[in-house]
Amino acid sequence: MKNAYETLFIVKPTLTEEEINATVEKVKEVLAKVDAELRAELTMGMRRLAYPVQKHERGYYTVFYYNAPGSAIAELERNLKYDENVIKFMTVKYSNKRELAQFEKQIAAAKKAPEATSEEAPANEESAEA
Repeated sequence: MKNAYETLFIVKPTLTEEEINATVEKVKEVLAKVDAELRAELTMGMRRLAYPVQKHERGYYTVFYYNAPGSAIAELERNLKYDENVIKFMTVKYSNKRELAQFEKQIAAAKKAPEATSEEAPANEESAEA
């Protein structure tokens, strides 16, 4: 049985657009190799990091929503860990009914979202708390 997953990864900001695209394609190839069904891709573009990671203040964000067998995650994360262009990554598994409903909403939003610009400003979450 395939589970629902979301993987966010951040690529070094010093790379050219071609190198960033090559890294994203490499991750897609790994997903295809481990029998994952890519449902949606969200390119968030260049964003400021919450804290410096490997001396980088910014990074290029990409999110993949996919269905895959549980054994595929170890192979995907192994590839992300050893890719020198990826500075940070995180995988989330959606398992219960409420989480799966949210997963479907995120896929729909990702398919509707236009491609991000390279210098997109992050959303200001502090204004909602005021």
